[in-house]
Amino acid sequence: MDLNSPLFDSIRIKPTCDDPKKASGKGSGQASVQVCETPGCQNPGLHRAPKGRKAEGQYWHFCIDHVKAYNATYNYFDGMNDAAVQAFQKDAIIGHRPTWAMGVNPATAAGKPKPEATRDWAYVDPLDILRAEGVGETARRKREPEVRRPRHSAATLKALDVLGLDENADAAAIKAQYKVLVKRFHPDANGGDRSFEERLRDIIRAHDALRAAGLC
Repeated sequence: MDLNSPLFDSIRIKPTCDDPKKASGKGSGQASVQVCETPGCQNPGLHRAPKGRKAEGQYWHFCIDHVKAYNATYNYFDGMNDAAVQAFQKDAIIGHRPTWAMGVNPATAAGKPKPEATRDWAYVDPLDILRAEGVGETARRKREPEVRRPRHSAATLKALDVLGLDENADAAAIKAQYKVLVKRFHPDANGGDRSFEERLRDIIRAHDALRAAGLC
């Protein structure tokens, strides 16, 4: 590659927004400087000032003199009553997250809301994790009644397995299944074939074990 080729002299790079000349307005003839937002003021608005409550994340742009005047009179709590101010200050201690008393289920707690609960700001909780109503998935699972599964001994579970039943089988299911299996494996139902006698004995013993356990 010939680095002295005249082709390299014709290469041009497109200027970007980060070009210091463009950012400063040199070469374009215009300077992109924010003007102070105070009516009648034409000084550069180089200083940001928060717009206030209900406009979080939004700012005014003032010159140094007007931002000082704005900050001197700025009051975030302007328009809030005493109860709302006290509620805000109380919640600020815990980062404005909802809390409940120990041992109280927020999904079932009854009673009227506290006066400070009436606020003009809201929690940012898109997944409904912190809501007092308990509409999140965790609270929903807590509200659902727990299904109690029967506890059986190992011998009882084995007897149920012999009959082809699970641990939730009731007396009616056990009796019905027992009758079906006896008819299926009895020699009379198989033309006198006695090859299923051992299987039939297991079924009978399993039924006797379940009956002794009080399940049928």
